[in-house]
Amino acid sequence: MTNKKTSTLADLPIGVEAEVTSLLGDDSLIKRRLIVMGVVPGEKIRITKTAPLGDPLEVRLHDLNNSLMVRRAEAHAVGIRYDR
Repeated sequence: MTNKKTSTLADLPIGVEAEVTSLLGDDSLIKRRLIVMGVVPGEKIRITKTAPLGDPLEVRLHDLNNSLMVRRAEAHAVGIRYDR
């Protein structure tokens, strides 16, 4: 039996794949930007690396060959679930 942990993308360890479960918060502009980039519930996502000071984060979506850069504040708006 696997143990699933829920958190936000900002707390996801580098290299661990997670499933996006929801978009959190009240900022509709951030939510819209994330949706346009393909960060939607059900999508697989992982952090590939961070900038030297920890912001922004480079993330990769399951079905994209390109990486996306996401600010840590935006990453806090992405609810995720992953195996620990």
